[in-house]
Amino acid sequence: MLKAAFVFIAPEANSKQHRSIIATPAVELTVVGVGDYKSAVKVVEELVEQGIGAIELCAGFGHEGVAAVKKAVNNRAVVGVVRFDIHPGLEGKSGDELF
Repeated sequence: MLKAAFVFIAPEANSKQHRSIIATPAVELTVVGVGDYKSAVKVVEELVEQGIGAIELCAGFGHEGVAAVKKAVNNRAVVGVVRFDIHPGLEGKSGDELF
C-alpha cells in the first residue's frame, strides 16, 4: 500500500486539528493543513517517520517553501508540487511572499 500525504498551506491552519486520513485498498492518503513553512517542515519530518513515501504540496508553496520541504525530507520520500504562479486562496500571492 502506498502511504502518501497532501500538505496544504493556509493562514491559521493547525496541523494537529486540520488533518484527515483517507484509506483505499491501494493508497492511504494523509491530508494535513499547515499555517506556514516552518510548520510544514515539522509536519513532513513527522510524516516521513510514520512511513509516508510520497508528499504532494499544494500550490500555496512557492519555490522557497518547496525547497525547505525537500531539504527536510532529505530523499526519504518523493516530493511533488501542484503549481500556480499565484494562489487564489492566498489573495493572489505566492507563499514565498507570505511565509
